[in-house]
Amino acid sequence: MNYKSTSTKFLIFSACCLLILSFGYRSGFGLFMEPISDAKGWGRDTISFALALQNLIWGVVAVFAGGLADRYGNAKVIIAGAILYGGGMMLITVSDSPLLLNATMGLLIGSGIAGTAFGIVLPAMARAVGEERRQWALGVGTAAGSMGQFLVVPIAQQLLGSLGWEMAMLVLGASALSMAIFAMPLAPYSGANATSSNNEPSQGLLEALWEALNNRSFLLLTAGFYVCGFQLAFVTVHMPAYLRDLGFDPWLGAWSIAVIGLCNVIGSYVAGIVSGKYSKSLVLGIIYFVRALSIVVFMLLPTSTFSVLGFSVLLGLFWLATVPPTSGLIAVLFGTRYMALLYGVVFLSHQIGSFCGVLLGGVLYEMNGSYDVVWWLSAVLALIASILHWPIKEQPVQRLATA
Repeated sequence: MNYKSTSTKFLIFSACCLLILSFGYRSGFGLFMEPISDAKGWGRDTISFALALQNLIWGVVAVFAGGLADRYGNAKVIIAGAILYGGGMMLITVSDSPLLLNATMGLLIGSGIAGTAFGIVLPAMARAVGEERRQWALGVGTAAGSMGQFLVVPIAQQLLGSLGWEMAMLVLGASALSMAIFAMPLAPYSGANATSSNNEPSQGLLEALWEALNNRSFLLLTAGFYVCGFQLAFVTVHMPAYLRDLGFDPWLGAWSIAVIGLCNVIGSYVAGIVSGKYSKSLVLGIIYFVRALSIVVFMLLPTSTFSVLGFSVLLGLFWLATVPPTSGLIAVLFGTRYMALLYGVVFLSHQIGSFCGVLLGGVLYEMNGSYDVVWWLSAVLALIASILHWPIKEQPVQRLATA
């Protein structure tokens, strides 16, 4: 398909708008940790568990959402996700117990993110542009999610400061419902509408899942993505509180997350281009190694506004840069027919890592009054992930190679 056609351009535009909103909202929840904790009298471990549960539910539901999108079309999944996302955000304001907070911030929003994020949107973009422009499209989509982090988080902080946390959450939740508008242009590019023109042999959903789970490269890729989730969720949720504990203004935490998002617009786009020309597994190994190095340097240097923003720039360049080569590897190994499902499986590992990163941050903070242990653990895990990607064989499975 010609990626320059009007319909494809409209698809790319709609997909990017959807990802801007979906990732923008979720990136701002860390700003609400202290206000909700102070208002409800809950410790950070309580809020952290709800956000950790959100990440875990996101990962679990992403597998089923991907399968449903591949089977029945992505528009229905996106619309349902937008309703759950916005409704969950608004219902947080009336959650007067940890159980209700887990149900709204955790279960509802986690399910909503699963229906509106990369696992549903990127496969549609990859199918729309064809194999020759696939990595470019994956880079553009990932960069759009990062732009949402840059644009929405400062707005959330402004609303929080001027309206209070409850009204700010209501406004953001109501605006999240607008994501459903961007679902329809993606509908023609779901797995359910895939044709044999891509020369991929016919295969059932369970057959595709079994094939992937018995592939060594897929398992290594899945293990590495756990580390990505651990780091990203920990920083997104706990960085604002970490900086406030050190005596910095709340705006520095918000701008740290925003700068990470802005720099990752560049990093994600470049990662998409580079991973289209060079080994995707090599690109991933380098990304994780640089992440480990950046965390070590950040922890060893005295913390200042300059060091925080410098760390945010460096980490941002490699923040979601893992997504284009990871999703691209799935397409190379198994084709695009069940790409949403298989990305959902890999992403489940990512979200289990997110659950651990967010939860450990809150629990260890309550135990030790410090986040240092989790920072150092993040660096070690990144180094391990870098090593895991070297043995990955970047070649189609026998089924595709034969075809």
